[in-house]
Amino acid sequence: MFNPLISEHWQKTEAQITALSERMNLNWQTFFSSLDDDQQAAVKHVLVVSDFVADALPRDHDHLCAAISDDRINQPIRANDYHQWLNELSDKAETEDDWHRALRRLRRRAMVHIIWRDALKTGHTLETTRALSELADVCVIRSIEFLQPLLEVRHGKPLAKSSEDEQEMLVIGMGKLGGWELNLSSDIDLIFAYPESGNTTGPKVISNQEFFTKLGQKLIQALDKQTVDGFVFRTDMRLRPYGESGPLVMNFASIDEYYQTQGRDWERYAMVKARIMTGEDSDNAQALLDILRPFTYRAYVDFSAFESLRSMKAMINAEVRRRGLMNNVKLGPGGIREVEFIVQAFQLIRGGQEKHLQTRELMQVLDMLSAEGYLPVTATEELKTAYCFLRDSEHALQALRDEQTQELPIEPLDQARIALSMQCKDWQVYLDTLQQHRDVVSHHFAQIVAHDEEDESSETDHIWLDLWHGELTDEAREALKQNHSCANDTAVTQLINEFRESRAVHNMQQIGRERLEALMPALLEQVCRQSDSEETLTRIIPLLEAVLRRTAYLVLLSENPQALEQLIKLCSASSWVAEYITRTPLLLDELLVPETLFRLPDPDELQEELRLRLLRVEADDLEQQMEQLRQFVRAHKLRAAACEVMDKLPLMKISDYLSRLAETAMTMVMNLAFEQMVSKYGYPTNAEKDPVYQPEFLVVGYGKSGGRELSYSSDLDMVFIHQGTPGRYTTGERSLDNGVFYTRMGQRMVHMCTSQTRSGDLYEVDLRLRPSGNSGMIVASVKAFDEYQQNHAWTWEHQALVRARPLCGEPRLFEVFNSIRQRILTQSRDIPALREEVRAMRQKMRDNLGSKDTSGQQFHLKQDQGGIVDIEFLVQYGVLAWSHQHPELLQVTDNMRLLDAFAKAGLMAPKDCQTLQETYLSYRAETHRRALQKQSLLLEGDIVSELGFDARRNDVTQLWKLWLEPDQ
Repeated sequence: MFNPLISEHWQKTEAQITALSERMNLNWQTFFSSLDDDQQAAVKHVLVVSDFVADALPRDHDHLCAAISDDRINQPIRANDYHQWLNELSDKAETEDDWHRALRRLRRRAMVHIIWRDALKTGHTLETTRALSELADVCVIRSIEFLQPLLEVRHGKPLAKSSEDEQEMLVIGMGKLGGWELNLSSDIDLIFAYPESGNTTGPKVISNQEFFTKLGQKLIQALDKQTVDGFVFRTDMRLRPYGESGPLVMNFASIDEYYQTQGRDWERYAMVKARIMTGEDSDNAQALLDILRPFTYRAYVDFSAFESLRSMKAMINAEVRRRGLMNNVKLGPGGIREVEFIVQAFQLIRGGQEKHLQTRELMQVLDMLSAEGYLPVTATEELKTAYCFLRDSEHALQALRDEQTQELPIEPLDQARIALSMQCKDWQVYLDTLQQHRDVVSHHFAQIVAHDEEDESSETDHIWLDLWHGELTDEAREALKQNHSCANDTAVTQLINEFRESRAVHNMQQIGRERLEALMPALLEQVCRQSDSEETLTRIIPLLEAVLRRTAYLVLLSENPQALEQLIKLCSASSWVAEYITRTPLLLDELLVPETLFRLPDPDELQEELRLRLLRVEADDLEQQMEQLRQFVRAHKLRAAACEVMDKLPLMKISDYLSRLAETAMTMVMNLAFEQMVSKYGYPTNAEKDPVYQPEFLVVGYGKSGGRELSYSSDLDMVFIHQGTPGRYTTGERSLDNGVFYTRMGQRMVHMCTSQTRSGDLYEVDLRLRPSGNSGMIVASVKAFDEYQQNHAWTWEHQALVRARPLCGEPRLFEVFNSIRQRILTQSRDIPALREEVRAMRQKMRDNLGSKDTSGQQFHLKQDQGGIVDIEFLVQYGVLAWSHQHPELLQVTDNMRLLDAFAKAGLMAPKDCQTLQETYLSYRAETHRRALQKQSLLLEGDIVSELGFDARRNDVTQLWKLWLEPDQ
């Protein structure tokens, strides 16, 4: 069975074990020689396929050698074994560090037993997953039993406010843990809850919320902290209500309110496997289940779930393409996740009426689906067999080095070890078997909640294939050009020929060439339907070149005619869109469903989608978090651009949406930055030295973001403000002053926005409007911001404040900021002096940023006299001049509504208001059009006349003189 690579690896492994044993005064050779032939073969097999076991064996020598010798290591492990081992290992544990050490030694011992049976296939797949899940349960339950009394020494017992009953923390196991299906390197997904609010009995009295938060933090540290002995389980709390931004633990009433009012479809999907791990037979556990079950399962056959399941299925498919997961046995096509999706789809739809389908274990549900006739017997048997093979593969991959991976290896030695572990003759036999199972899963996955749509359109006419190959006959060309003038366009033909003969195309592998051949006829047909085929093709070819090495996108377009049609239309209408998709081809996924592409989601939907994206990213993987943020923002900017170029929505709605998108992104950036800072330095504290679990932080938008007028490439003009208690420090071992904590948090937010990843930056950030500009602190305290605005700010900074509004942050700080803004802007001002300062600043901008054209033949749409900035300055002047008499002017921050407010207050004639609004909208619409065509804002005279901007420019100039130059 051992090939040369395996034999060589065994020799190295044996030498390493011998060396380690000698350092530990153990005699490995004597032990190994004492085993019989079958035992020696088993030892060789396991140690060859698992470096983890090879390293662990000498570290728990007495126990493991005895277990191998008397064959206990081949016996199934029960929860009682874990309890007995933990009693032995923690016998003298008094401190948290002692407990951490005992848990990690338990984990190492248990993992050797589990891997041993799994590698030798003396234990079934489900025995492995059950043993791992029971290990997690024991570690969680026993840790709470050890840690809670340590807290009670200082704080007393937590009691309910009304009944004074003693309270307990319930731990909900989610995902694979909830279904007793953990793998060898699974995270454990947990949610913490407790029944009722109240306080502890003392000596130092704190609220139940604080008590159980401390207990939850200690539990996570006991399981997740990396020490010299390793870790126990990576712990993920992101499935809790409100995710990372939510409290670590919530009482039942708060949980009930959340799931009734804010629970999302994906959270229903996650709750299918939810299992209460602590006190599972108690009244409290039953009460918590009574809250969760109605949210998860509807009391009827829930056909409304189909649409959300389709969306989740589409996201699964898109993620496989986006992240290049073809070699991932869990997330790739035909992988473990697709089997789980098939089963949980039926549970969500029918589990409300058919209670037996609320079973958490996947294999049991498959049997039920077969018995009930929802799936054919052959389908369930195929899925069960495939699932076990995939899970065994996952365990083999993770047993190699105790790594959290589902990726097939590329090193020949590791490939040989996986083949051996999976009892396959060689790597190719393993791959062939794996592909057979994946094909089966993919087939059944494709059938679940599929759209009732017709199959693909018939094969594209051969004439387009001939055009692609450059083989059109004169007769065929004549027939084609009757409906498509591009057939006779020399420039189009030349572009096609140059692309076809390019080095990039010639260097493609065979499978890629076949996919390109399948796509090009349909693509050329769509191109030739556009009014400017040459320009469209010029924009499309760079996109094709960008995906030639990622041919899954060629398949996406050839197999989804609607997506191809939308792509060609958008690229024909906008060079910006074409270039945008070229830089980020994963945006092609957005074209799959036109009804989604041309429907902009509301704020809740945006937040849910972003949260769901980031749930699939490891909590400490900052690079992938930033990449997902960028992909999210780019996808939604594309949607906005599609709606605009196709005239689906007016300009104001597009700008509102782009502004809402920025708010959503910045909210997540703020929350992620806070979580990362907390993990490093602990929580900020208040005046009573208690932890503050939500960031006392505010992001204020200025300019276009403040006025809800963002465009596709707008910077974000922002100011960061905090209200951390001065003179207090964070709770972590590496403690920081609250103010320093929030300053570093602001720096981290800037880093997350501006760093370049594969998808570029998130937003360009401009913080120059903060107090004291570039020389000021990145994050100002509320007190410092207020004092600066009151005593040191220039008039132009107060002008900027007109369009300032909170984007995200602590809700209480929204009110604080708005109060400061109102107090500053409602000050009575010297009107002549104000006019002079506004005029001077405007002239300075014209001199530095305008067209410099004195002949009148050019017009800079934004900066020249009569342009956009004149209207903005005119509005800002009006607010500063009249807010002390008309505070209603401060209720809005965008120019359109401010002009309405001027007219309503009698400060501006309705006709003048209408003139400025129409001019402002027409100017902004032209800036958007030019942005989408990548054109300059400097207009030549003939274009100015053609657009009717001569008259509009004159109107703005006259009103400027009326308001700001009445004395001239």
